[in-house]
Amino acid sequence: MAPSSSTKRLVAIAVVTFLLAATSGHRQPVHLRLYMHDVMRGPGTTAIHLIHGVGPPHDVERGAYFGDTAAIDDVVTEEPDAGSRAVGRAQGTYMLASQHEEVLTVAITVELTAGPYNGSTFSVAGRVGVYDDKAEAAVVGGTGRLRRAAGYLTWRMVELVVSEKYVMVELDVHMSVPPVSAAGGNWWSSLLLRSIN
Repeated sequence: MAPSSSTKRLVAIAVVTFLLAATSGHRQPVHLRLYMHDVMRGPGTTAIHLIHGVGPPHDVERGAYFGDTAAIDDVVTEEPDAGSRAVGRAQGTYMLASQHEEVLTVAITVELTAGPYNGSTFSVAGRVGVYDDKAEAAVVGGTGRLRRAAGYLTWRMVELVVSEKYVMVELDVHMSVPPVSAAGGNWWSSLLLRSIN
């Protein structure tokens, strides 16, 4: 007696579950060191206030208010120099999330436009101290060759020019991605489709 289609599906799901478990330890590491350039004034502005001065004055940061929020579309370079080769854009928001400390919550997606990950993105979320030597945030996902990225990055301010409202931040990114076939999909997903059909 031939197995029913529902039995075939159950077997396929069991096979895929087993294969996923077997390959879960074989994620590929990715390490990137990038530099993000915030320009908050002038013709090349890349960071703007969305919310400013609505909350109470910040205890420490002069001229800032709890809840201040900025949108960014920053150039990302491969070297710590605003004039070096651009390799992407960092787009998203950050908010002054503490009333008493110089702490931001960030939600940023970095789009890479050069190099081996051209066309791919990775997304970052977390809490970073503005002046911490090395604050950490989580890498919570990605697209393209960085699909399903997971890991962390260290966020370090390497230059601050108060008079020009310019900040450069180093992003030292440590993440991993699952193995991906040349076609852009996971090899086990095509196995699942063949098993069900």
